Amino acid sequence: MAKEENLECSFCGRKKSETDLLIAGTDAHICDKCIEQAHGIVEEEISEASTGSLNKEITLKKPLEIKTFLDQYVIGQDETKKAMSVAVYNHYKRLNQVIDENEVEIEKSNIVLVGETGTGKTLIARSIAKMLNVPFSIVDATVLTQAGYVGEDVESILSRLLQAADYDVAKAQRGIVFIDEIDKIARKGDNPSITRDVSGEGVQQALLKLLEGSVVNVAPKGGRKHPEQKFIEINTKDILFIAGGAFSGIDKMISKRLNMQAVGFSASMEEDKIDEENLLQYIIPSDLKSFGLIPEIIGRLPVLSYMNPLDAATLRAILTEPKNSIIKQYEKLFSIDDVVFTVEEDALNYIVGKAVEYKLGARGLRSLCEAILTDAMFELPSSDEKQLVVSKDYAEQKMTKTTLKKLRAAS
Repeated sequence: MAKEENLECSFCGRKKSETDLLIAGTDAHICDKCIEQAHGIVEEEISEASTGSLNKEITLKKPLEIKTFLDQYVIGQDETKKAMSVAVYNHYKRLNQVIDENEVEIEKSNIVLVGETGTGKTLIARSIAKMLNVPFSIVDATVLTQAGYVGEDVESILSRLLQAADYDVAKAQRGIVFIDEIDKIARKGDNPSITRDVSGEGVQQALLKLLEGSVVNVAPKGGRKHPEQKFIEINTKDILFIAGGAFSGIDKMISKRLNMQAVGFSASMEEDKIDEENLLQYIIPSDLKSFGLIPEIIGRLPVLSYMNPLDAATLRAILTEPKNSIIKQYEKLFSIDDVVFTVEEDALNYIVGKAVEYKLGARGLRSLCEAILTDAMFELPSSDEKQLVVSKDYAEQKMTKTTLKKLRAAS
């Protein structure tokens, strides 16, 4: 008993009677108060280390390095990759800028990406998220509504970013947000109607202050389901916003604008021929206004970039070349069952041909592969076969008339 009373903390020297808890080690003891202090020191050191690594990482990534990284995952779309690389690099430079009294303050350049469905807008955003050392979140604009209506408030965009930053406000204020499906919040018509456009123009108006830079009260768990929670103030001045959308039908507006410009024989001779297969390359901000975005929001998204439609050569490359290409994914799936999976060149060209024929884009490649390989994935795990070679005949056989009818209906 006397021996126990003589025990003391090896760090602060407190006797056992003076502590609530004394933990024994091999040759030493530690009290509960020293544990609390040590925990505080560890947390402080970890936060300092993470902030330091963030600043260090920011100085490393040059635009060419960012584009080279994106090339591993995204085939083609060089113009968009350049625009994204420059925007992200400039964002890094803004974060590192030390502002003196006489120094110029660099403002952010938010981006809007326009491209058909399946051309890789969201893929570019996800690929950049893998590389970045700043918080990155992808949010969907389709669920947003004006405050007070059924749906999510605009502030929920920042709730996602806050979650990505592990609720560290300082880190969240340096993050990047990708707003997907921005075209779905276009105003429903040019004429102001009696009914409020709560999921269209109302959302655009609510986004204005967010995009420009202001202090916003954010509910950390999302606003309406937890009304008792405390709000967190986030300054959006240093948050980079990237918006993407399919803008279905905007090519007709571009075509109409281009056809109205020049009249007469000499004018048509002098003008460069318009590439009618890829009208999106001629897009200008006024086309977004015609589509239904309000001028104020277009002004806050100054960098306008487009995605090229996918041709047969690009689709063929998408099948096998990227780091996580579709064929490599199936090779991995079959290898788990010890099956060697190979696809012949003719079969790959057949799949690409069908994807182009039915205008399915990159997502359609997976649908076609699933239709061809479903039977094999069902049967091979239970059989002794350890090899699967997909030829053109095999692919044609599995692509039944029913499947082709479905695709024809979809296109």
